[in-house]
Amino acid sequence: MKRCISAEFLKLRHSRMWLILLVLPVISAFIGSANYYFNREVLQNEWYSLWTQVSLFYGEFFLPVLIAICCAYVCRLEHANKNWNIVMTAPVPATYVFLAKLVVIGAFMLFVQSLFLFLFCVAGTAFKIDTPFPVEALGWIMRGWLAAMAIAVIQLWLSMRIHSFATPIGISLCCVFLGLGMYIAKLGFFFPHSLLTIGMGVLSQESLTSVETIQFFVMSAGYLVIVSVLAIRWLYKTDLAT
Repeated sequence: MKRCISAEFLKLRHSRMWLILLVLPVISAFIGSANYYFNREVLQNEWYSLWTQVSLFYGEFFLPVLIAICCAYVCRLEHANKNWNIVMTAPVPATYVFLAKLVVIGAFMLFVQSLFLFLFCVAGTAFKIDTPFPVEALGWIMRGWLAAMAIAVIQLWLSMRIHSFATPIGISLCCVFLGLGMYIAKLGFFFPHSLLTIGMGVLSQESLTSVETIQFFVMSAGYLVIVSVLAIRWLYKTDLAT
């Protein structure tokens, strides 16, 4: 398993993936911060108002697309020149192949979430917000990471099955709008993209109730486990060379 994870990182070491991981959070934080700056007369809730602006662009649009790009990229080399033949004939269980990719994506998402939290702190300091830093932000970041992994496991499965690089990303973009619709319809706990909106407090910073918190973690973990099992079973039963 360690060798599989190392191999995944080795494949991406000289790629442009790192640039994307840096640029998208910075762009979303910049847009949100600019929107907050020009609307400070209306946005009076300081840290919380700043969070609504930066997380709106990041959590609703940039992060889901970034997840899809990462998943498509980690499968890109395998789809080229029928490299799935080499991967699937290597003395490594298919379970390790899938989980190694998922672990790498999880590490990327944790890095991105940490970077976004840092940018949020920098923006608040630059705007001279003197109220205490909201401790809820740590919860938003970690719940966002878990919801991001629920999205990632689905996108990874799609990227393994679909040879096109752009198609899974397009599907993710469609799911963004579907997730927003389900959130508005009060069905957000049943769709991973809506779970991201809820977990990160994108549209509402009200604390989740105990029942809602349990429901959030159960649904996110459920997506992660169930889709992983289905994807691994598919790997064992499908000839990826075709």
